Parts: sequence; structure tokens; C-alpha cells
Amino acid sequence: MVREDGKRNFALRESGGDETSVFSGNTPRQAALKAARRLEPGSSEDAADRIELRLREKGTDKVHIYDGWAWEETAPDDKPDWMPSEITEANVAKKGIDHLEE
Repeated sequence: MVREDGKRNFALRESGGDETSVFSGNTPRQAALKAARRLEPGSSEDAADRIELRLREKGTDKVHIYDGWAWEETAPDDKPDWMPSEITEANVAKKGIDHLEE
């Protein structure tokens, strides 16, 4: 379901079907990137573990499936004062869409 501001809510589904967190975004990929940033970061993008993320769009039976990974990186030189020197970057790759049969 689309909110007034145009964003949609996506619930992160665990393997048992439990929905532990909700991420919002204009697109499923935006919500998946937010979820991926919470993963345990690797030392580099190549060394990061790929984890399957399943995000159910609230109000629908669609489950968007992504592989997500995160890694530590040095912050840019022009970073604001509040930003730490090491930041977590993330990326996702879409694997497909499932439909719930509940």
C-alpha cells in the first residue's frame, strides 16, 4: 500500500515466515538497501557474505527476493563532522518475486 508521501512499506521475512522489521522506500530496491546495511559488514565488497533478503510488500502478497551484502569503507574526505571515519556500504541484487499463498 502506498502512503501519502508515495513510499511503500516492506516487511523483512525470516525463513520461518516471521516478519521482524519494516523498511520503507519508493521502490523495493530502496527498502532492500536499507535492510542490507544492517547486515554484518565484510572487510571489502568482494569479501562480504551474500545473504538472501525476503521483503513482503505490506498490503499485497508479493515477496521481493534479493541477495544483499555489506562492507566497511573509509568515509569520503568531504564528510560532515558527525560522520564516523569508517562507514557501512551495501548493495543488493534482485533474484525475483514470490507470491504468498496464505
